[in-house]
Amino acid sequence: MYKFRQTLARVYAYTFILYLLIPLGIMGAAAFNDNKTPSIVPWKGFTWRWFDALWADDTMWHAFQNTIFVAIAASALAVLVGTSAAILINSISGKLRTTLYGLMISTLLIPGAVIGISTMIMWTKIGNGIHSDFILFKPGLHLSVLGQVSYIAAMVMLLVLARLQSFDEGLEEAALDLGASHNQVMRRILLPHLYPAIGAGAAVAFFQSIENYNVTQFTRGGANTLTVYVFSKVRSGITPTINALALMLMIVTLALAVVYEIKRRSRARVEAAREAEARRAAALEEAF
Repeated sequence: MYKFRQTLARVYAYTFILYLLIPLGIMGAAAFNDNKTPSIVPWKGFTWRWFDALWADDTMWHAFQNTIFVAIAASALAVLVGTSAAILINSISGKLRTTLYGLMISTLLIPGAVIGISTMIMWTKIGNGIHSDFILFKPGLHLSVLGQVSYIAAMVMLLVLARLQSFDEGLEEAALDLGASHNQVMRRILLPHLYPAIGAGAAVAFFQSIENYNVTQFTRGGANTLTVYVFSKVRSGITPTINALALMLMIVTLALAVVYEIKRRSRARVEAAREAEARRAAALEEAF
């Protein structure tokens, strides 16, 4: 019975993976089909021309550069805000903790279109109220960054809060008793413990920003991002150039995932070797 359950679980896992990968494979294959429609049916022959068209599309590359700029800026701010909020929430208790936590989480429940419209209206109203022509108060990519951070920071906060649950607060107290300052405790004890969660939060923030459409659409002004550009191409007539772009993004994402996994396993082997060495040393001490 156990073997049957194990086999059934494996079949389910493989089926689920295929269910996810087959559409991606079909989409990627369409980038090599010599057909003006983004499909593998009918197959009219192998071609590289959609990659050539993608390379020559200056508008798309400019939108891609804007997307990367927004994603990097939003990730940096979201990590800063989310990590700070997590540390603050973890250090307080009572109604204040519940209120602050609820305020941060509530942004995840608000539709992206509402966040985008609210961000645009708020900053333009502030600019009109103080009669300022400063660029901050006008629609543009900077407002896209601020709008995205308002909800992406909550995702980072949740990841850091989860990591804080495994932190031994006794380490902080011991460091303070030994004469360390609060700044040293933060830099040398707390933050090193949070680095995995901060890194994961930065990755989540980066990819959430890249795929964002609703907030960006209402705050971007006249600037283009990749999602807005792709949506405009869908309305005007999509070609397999989009498939070529998607295939390149998938390859880069998979390459980064493989590199991360290799480094993670390398670190795990090093940590396991250190733990084994520590156990052997402890056993030798007990023996003598």
